[in-house]
Amino acid sequence: MASIFTKIVNGEIPAYKVAETNRYLAFLDVNPNAKGHTLCIPKQEVDQLFDMDAEHYAGLMAFAHQVATALKKTVPCKRIGMAVIGLEVPHAHVHLIPIDQMDDMRFQNKVRLSAEEFTDLANRISQNM
Repeated sequence: MASIFTKIVNGEIPAYKVAETNRYLAFLDVNPNAKGHTLCIPKQEVDQLFDMDAEHYAGLMAFAHQVATALKKTVPCKRIGMAVIGLEVPHAHVHLIPIDQMDDMRFQNKVRLSAEEFTDLANRISQNM
């Protein structure tokens, strides 16, 4: 069965897309730790990050770097934190989270955004790509 991320890639589920290439997709997390919390995924469904071959893994990291740079230009923060946890969805993904303190990375602090706020934020990040 396809993961929820594969369904997003296939257009079966909507997402607030930030960036997209032929191999990777970045979109806003709908249950964000902070405003701008973005997920970067390979379009190919791979369960775990380290199951990816070296070239595909390096490509995902380069893509995440580009997204993080745009995110930092868009959302005021001290830095962009990165996490790879991979238990909640069986599809490799990288979390990019604007942070000001270590607690911002704990996956316990959540913020709520309206659909309009998500759309505006995704558009502004995309413009900074």
